[in-house]
Parts: sequence; structure tokens; C-alpha cells
Amino acid sequence: MASSLNPKKIYDVFLSFRGADLRNNFIGHLYQALHHNGVYTFRNSEELKKGDQISPVLMKAIEESCIAIIIFSEDYASSRWCLEELAKIIECKEQKNLIVLPVFYKVDPREVREGRKSYQISLAKHEFKFGKDSKKVKRWKKALSDAGNLSEWHLNDGDESELIQEIVNKISIYLDRPLHVAKHPIGIYIRVTELKLMLKLESNDGVLMVGLWGHGGIGKTCLAKALYNALFIKFEGACFLANVRETSKDSRGLVTLQEMILNDILLPQQRLKVSNVDEGNNLIQRRLGRKKFSSSLMMWMHCASWML
Repeated sequence: MASSLNPKKIYDVFLSFRGADLRNNFIGHLYQALHHNGVYTFRNSEELKKGDQISPVLMKAIEESCIAIIIFSEDYASSRWCLEELAKIIECKEQKNLIVLPVFYKVDPREVREGRKSYQISLAKHEFKFGKDSKKVKRWKKALSDAGNLSEWHLNDGDESELIQEIVNKISIYLDRPLHVAKHPIGIYIRVTELKLMLKLESNDGVLMVGLWGHGGIGKTCLAKALYNALFIKFEGACFLANVRETSKDSRGLVTLQEMILNDILLPQQRLKVSNVDEGNNLIQRRLGRKKFSSSLMMWMHCASWML
């Protein structure tokens, strides 16, 4: 991350889409559902898409969003403004940890990532206008390929209302999970980047453990929280256990921790209750034991401090 300060986010969600029909139907219903659930959403307007250049307002809105939802429809790639939006979204995904969630609306993901059918026709028209070797068109193609490789939602003839509810539920999880790090987290995100490189998350080595060691009050807990915030979106389930040593001293402390692990990772509709430690062990083994290690993230705070 280029800045030592985490960029301020204004919007929870940025919607990228093409067409009045989509705006008045699927997008309109999705926007209302997000708004009803308290999700602050940026939905662009046609007046921001005039001339040959994408509006700076749109670029800024993408940078100031936590999540971008791209609705790939049949004629999405026909709009150079949509393609510029997409390229900016992918750039922010790589540089600013923007969460990108694609919806393939009545198109196959392969059409998007491989430039088939309507996407092939649209890209050919752009190549004719800007040149086959145009950096702009190559950038658009790469953005389409990158986004097309992200697996999220594919709607063909299914129930749109069910898909909208599924999207809202997932967005809510993403927005509710992040932990408060610090009022002024100066320099911490550079350390998070360094830690992520040390963890080699792209490898398939199974369970990873890291210890944070140092003087009390130097920011170990803040760093652990910031690392959790940067990682949890990559996993099917996630749990952050704070104050493990203090909590475990209580008579039901271990049971409380077991309940937190089960409920935070599984997110059941009805909260799971644990009567005793042995029952908790069996529940964790049975309910979590079949999950792949790579699909769950669990962090616990027991950072060691040393005194002089």
C-alpha cells in the first residue's frame, strides 16, 4: 500500500453496470435492498458519463468505496466508460485492497474473461476506434480477464430476488467483520504488507502461525487486528479471539472461546451454545474438522510482551 495511512472510505459499495433496463430493474432492486440494510451505496448516474473521459467523480467514488459490485451484462463491454470504471476497480483491488464481487448477469463468465460473443464484438469495435495495439484497449482486456476469473454470482434464469438477498447477506458479512484498529493507525498498513509477504499466503503449506513479540504498548494488538482485516475476506470463515489468556482464566472462559470460534466461523442462523469444554471440543471437531485449512482464518490474541 502506497500510503502509511489507510485511505478513508466513504461508500460501502460501488455499483458498476450498463443500461437503463438494468438500472430500472435488477440494479434498482439491489440498490433498494442494500439501502434498506443500511449499506451506503454509490450508484452512478448517466450525467456523469458525458464526453470521452470518465468523470473524476466516478474515479474518486471507486477509490472511496470498500466493495465494488460489477454487474456484467450482455452489453457491458460496449461502453468505454464501463470499461474505464472496471480498469479503475481492478487497479484499486490490487493497490488499495478494494473487495471486488462480480455478478455475471445472463452472460457466461468465459464470455467476459476470454472476450467471447458480445464481448468479442464490443472489443473489436473499440480496437477499430482506438487501434488494435492501443494501451487503453489492452488495459480493458486485462481488466475483463482479471474480473472474469473472480468467481462470485452467475444469474441466468434463476430467481433475482434470491440472488439479491444472497448479495446483501454477503455484503453485510464483509462490512460487519472488520475490527477497529486504532484512531490514528499511522504506519501500521506498511507493517501489514510486510507481514503478508512473510506469511506467503499464496502457498499451500497448511496451517500458518505467527507470533508478535515486543514491549507492551507498542502496537502488537493493533497490528494483529489490521492483519485480520486484510485477510478475512479471502476465507470462507474467520474468527478473531482477543484477550485469550484473561478470558480462559474464568470458570466458563474456555467454553466462551469455543462458542466464539463456532459462531464466528459458521455464522449459524441460531447461535450455537456450548455446555462444557468437552462438548465444545466435539462440536468444533465435527462442525469445523471437515473444512479445508485454506478456507478458514482464525486469529487469537496472545501476543507476548517482555519487560526490562
